[in-house]
Formats: sequence, C-alpha cells, structure tokens
Amino acid sequence: MDIRSNIIKLKKELPGGISLVAITKTKPVEEVLQAYEVGHREFGENKVQELIQKQPLLPSDIQWHMVGHLQSNKVKYIASFIHLIHSVDSVKLLLTIDKEGRKNGRVIDCLLQVHIAEEDTKFGLSEDELFALLEMIEPPKLKNARVCGLMGMATYTRDENIVRREFSYLKDLFNKVKSSYFSEVSYFRELSMGMSGDYRIALEEGTTIVRIGSIIFGER
Repeated sequence: MDIRSNIIKLKKELPGGISLVAITKTKPVEEVLQAYEVGHREFGENKVQELIQKQPLLPSDIQWHMVGHLQSNKVKYIASFIHLIHSVDSVKLLLTIDKEGRKNGRVIDCLLQVHIAEEDTKFGLSEDELFALLEMIEPPKLKNARVCGLMGMATYTRDENIVRREFSYLKDLFNKVKSSYFSEVSYFRELSMGMSGDYRIALEEGTTIVRIGSIIFGER
C-alpha cells in the first residue's frame, strides 16, 4: 500500500470542512508516520491499550481520536492527551470523562454514540436513551466534558438504501438535539459517520467527520 498517496488522494476528494480521522488500529507506528509525513495529523484508535502504546512514540502534535467502545475505568489513561472521544454511550462514562478532565485541567471533547444499525451491537444509545441522558445531566452544564455532537455506525451491508436511511436518521437526530439542548453554543457541530465502505453516502447525508482505515492503510 502506498499510504502517502492514498491519504493525499482521499483528502483531495473530501469537501472543505470535513475532518478525516485515519484509523490506525493494528497498524505499526511506522505506517502512522507515513501518513504524518504528508501532513496528516488526525488519527483514531479503537482500543485504549493500543492508543497508549502508540501515543508516546509518535509526534506530540497528533490529534488522537478514541473511536471504539470506552470503559469508564480506562478514561484516566487517555484523559491527558485525547483530542476527541467519539463513543460516549452512558451517563456514567460522560461523568467520568468530566471528572478526569477536571483532574487534568482540560476540557475533553466528546460525541454521544447513537445505535443506528440494524445489527445487534452492545454499544450506542437508542433515541430514548439519548434524550434521557440529555435530560438527566444537561451536558452544556458540564465543565470538563464538552459534548460536540453525535456519532453512529451504519449497518454493514451492500444495500445503500439502508445505509442512507440510517445516516439520514442520525442527521435528523443531530438537528433535534442541537435545537433542543445546544442552540446557544457553537461547539455542538460535529457528526461522525462514514467509514471506508460508506463514507461517500455519509458525506451526502451531512457528516462532518469520516473515520477511514482500510482505504489508507490496507485491509487488516
């Protein structure tokens, strides 16, 4: 794989204002550096263990994204440096992020993960759970965890209609949440949806962040 060419080509294709998070799970530091050398700075990991192994070995100006399921007891390991946590799926996790942000003297940006796929997965809030969380803790009042938007993963299928419907639903949900809870703030603006197989549909449906691994680094 020509990682440098892949990332340059991909960034040229993406419209302005879209963030590309290069997903580096299972990929060695050397391959991450190849993407870094052509100016890319946003990288994502699925597992805390892999993230904390790579982070000290790579340049300090990398913006790290946590895109996989995150347990509350692991937040402390990444709180000092994480740029954005995409996968907040419980009140407990959000309050833990707030606490660890306070301990580290920083505000940690995060997204609420919504379960939009037809597949059964353990992670992600239902629409009812999402609004219950927002009612329960009123995230705009948190001091050290800043909810900047929503994240979702579409069904793994070749049926583009299903994927489009799920992304469209998440965009509508984002608009509802924005108008009901975050209308006074400018930072609630991110919608993280779209991966290597479906990012073009996500772009058409209003994503602001795409999470892409295999197109850049090859299959795992």
